[in-house]
Amino acid sequence: MRDAAPQTIYLKDYTAFGWQLDSVALHFTLDPHKTRVRSRIAFTPNLGAPAQPFFLHGEMLNLISAKIDGNDVTPTVTPQGLTCDVPDAPFIWEAEVEIDPKGNTALEGLYMSGGMYCTQCEAEGFRKITYYPDRPDVMSVFTVTIDGPHPVLLSNGNPVAASEDHAEWHDPWPKPAYLFALVAGDLIAHEGSFTTMSGRDVTLNLYVRPGDEGKCAFGMQALKDSMKWDEDVYGREYDLDLFNIVAVDDFNMGAMENKGLNIFNSSAVLASQATSTDTNFERIEAIIAHEYFHNWTGNRITCRDWFQLCLKEGLTVFRDSQFTSDMRSAPVKRIEDVIDLRGRQFAEDQGPLAHPVRPESFQEINNFYTATIYEKGAEVIRMLKTLVGDDAYAKALDLYFERHDGDAATIEDWLKVFEDTTGRDLTQFKRWYSQAGTPRLSAWEAWDGSTFTLTFRQNTPPSAATADPLPQVIPIATGLIGPDGDEVAPTRILEMTEVTQSFKFEGLAARPVASILRGFSAPVVLDHDADHAHLLAHDSDPFNRWEAGRTLARNTLIGMMVKGTRPDPAFLSGLHAVVSDTTLDPAYRRLMMALPSQSDLATALHDAGHTPEPDIIHAALEAMREAMAHELRDVLPDLYEDNLVIEPYAPDAAQSGKRALGNSALALLTRSDGGKLAQEQYDHADNMTQQLAALANLIRAGRGDAALKAFEAQWRDDRLVMDKWFGLQVIEADPEDAHEVAAGLTEHPDFNWKNPNRFRAVFGSLIMNHAGFHHASGAGYKLLADWLIKLDPVNPQTTARMCSAFQTWKRYDADRQAMLKAQLTRILATPDLSRDTTEMLSRIADA
Repeated sequence: MRDAAPQTIYLKDYTAFGWQLDSVALHFTLDPHKTRVRSRIAFTPNLGAPAQPFFLHGEMLNLISAKIDGNDVTPTVTPQGLTCDVPDAPFIWEAEVEIDPKGNTALEGLYMSGGMYCTQCEAEGFRKITYYPDRPDVMSVFTVTIDGPHPVLLSNGNPVAASEDHAEWHDPWPKPAYLFALVAGDLIAHEGSFTTMSGRDVTLNLYVRPGDEGKCAFGMQALKDSMKWDEDVYGREYDLDLFNIVAVDDFNMGAMENKGLNIFNSSAVLASQATSTDTNFERIEAIIAHEYFHNWTGNRITCRDWFQLCLKEGLTVFRDSQFTSDMRSAPVKRIEDVIDLRGRQFAEDQGPLAHPVRPESFQEINNFYTATIYEKGAEVIRMLKTLVGDDAYAKALDLYFERHDGDAATIEDWLKVFEDTTGRDLTQFKRWYSQAGTPRLSAWEAWDGSTFTLTFRQNTPPSAATADPLPQVIPIATGLIGPDGDEVAPTRILEMTEVTQSFKFEGLAARPVASILRGFSAPVVLDHDADHAHLLAHDSDPFNRWEAGRTLARNTLIGMMVKGTRPDPAFLSGLHAVVSDTTLDPAYRRLMMALPSQSDLATALHDAGHTPEPDIIHAALEAMREAMAHELRDVLPDLYEDNLVIEPYAPDAAQSGKRALGNSALALLTRSDGGKLAQEQYDHADNMTQQLAALANLIRAGRGDAALKAFEAQWRDDRLVMDKWFGLQVIEADPEDAHEVAAGLTEHPDFNWKNPNRFRAVFGSLIMNHAGFHHASGAGYKLLADWLIKLDPVNPQTTARMCSAFQTWKRYDADRQAMLKAQLTRILATPDLSRDTTEMLSRIADA
């Protein structure tokens, strides 16, 4: 068996580790298959912890020797770790182990990527490096020595000594093992510098493989911008003399915030005009900021246990969202965040994978790096900031950093600083951390000639994670729009605490139109029979204006699918007015043109009591796009021409927004010109945004074959661009052919299925091609299952995360349910299935 039988771990069972670690010294002698790791750790009994056996985690390790205070000992070793009798006083533990980095295909611990050594230790990868108390509340100062025939040898902290094939590093800041990092290889440094607000000169390096030097400048500038923003907004200064980033091709996640040595998936840091889209640039900027911000919210203050994961991730996601809002467009960023939240987290909350922001239990912690932990965790912090106000939020954060610097903290610690700062009782608010599910907020109106009353009722559907949800604190940002379009009541925060609650607006001359949940002030589903056309035309809140248009589009699409109605003229005329309004941000106008996704519509149909039919959803969206192309036919040519950017390329908000709007116009124009304009754009594109958008439209127009071949010939040596080539063909494929296109691409010589980026490019795109994945034949289900079974023994973490594609299986028709359940059962019956995948699929199958 590769894994032990799944064991459930509970928050209520937390106990402190029985020893403190005064210092940790590690010595690595690198070898692809036989790396030796010598550890020397100073342990001191933790007098505040309950009595317990001395246990060190360790997996896939070959123990060579172990000593206590210089004397050989013989521990009891199991596949999960070792136990040993130890003194009741301070002692020195020494061990030597042998590990196989090249054979470590799971990409956890120390592994190899294209000849380069690198690490990924969050959440529990360090136990694959040496025997250690691998838990986040055990923190220590690390000194690391590396010997190996490589020009670059890196670890955390500051360099102490270096010579040929030898390096020593010391990190003065205590850290848990999950923040340990090591990199060794033939790398080139793109150098930079930053002077902190106190005058510390910090050397910055972005290490890349030879050939990637031209893709570093944007990432370096994003790092400097992040460092400056964190000083200006949160008063947080960097605390080492050196900050290194390394780009790695084989990486399960986006990036990792290891102290002083961030390791990045190459797709999350490398960028150039020719190879990266505007969306890539924005994502890179945000991820670099996220990992840098972790230096304080994650590293200097970490989490006591993995149940508190949302404490570091939710807070840091909120901080990187603030950063992007300041660097780009706040309304656009908010809308994009909500689209992502609804698409991923709401589905999670409403299905078998539902869990609280702070779970009560888990079997495999890797399965809880979820949208609920990250995105809903960030929304909870946003609500808290809304409730207490900007000044109180800033004071609470200052107290949090002062009180808990160097701590492994909890949600209780986090909320206590707000209670101490504001005097508020946050007992009820804490339910956002303990209850699963998305609250549904219903709203009713009453008007008596001068007083407008809004009555709300909240209801959170029960789930396996929370059987009997209690009322939550919901901040409802609300404004009122008059009949003439003027705002008659500015935004007011209605603080809802009861199941049913009413709020009055007095002294009004005419009945207003309520603009409820402005800025999406709480992660809830709002049911309100509003005058969406009026809000689309007049709402001063950018989010709610967009929401009105999105609601009109969703409602008309549901009508088309359920009743066979035609597209709503109110939506089309409102869209025409917004798209034609040149005073609006082009990026915002582009968002107004975007329709709900197929998955979003499937959810809406299911919520309304209908069974989603993927092919009907696809057909309705196509019909709506045809109607939009007809309605906007008089403005589309100018919309395209006016947003062609002729000045030198820049991936900033202004140019990116114009390109996004122009390409939205191109997509509709392609429906009438058969791809003529798209071909012209492809032929003359000087950046990847324009080239890839043109290629997508050529595929949709049925004339993409030649361009796909030319694109492959041009970019076959660039692995990140080829990921785009693989993915685009699947996501843009006709639903009838999507599974065949994906299957065909797995035969391509450049399909390296062991590389997470390439695997996700094909199969993540198949899942996003909703009607294709859910084809009535079930071929999409079988294809994905086949490859997940193949991938699981190699990379359980990526396999388990891809399994979320099956989480909505219960909402489809009986035939699709039977085919989906058959694939779930088949995967679960696979011998030696990893505990990562077993836990995920067991929860899904038991829905």
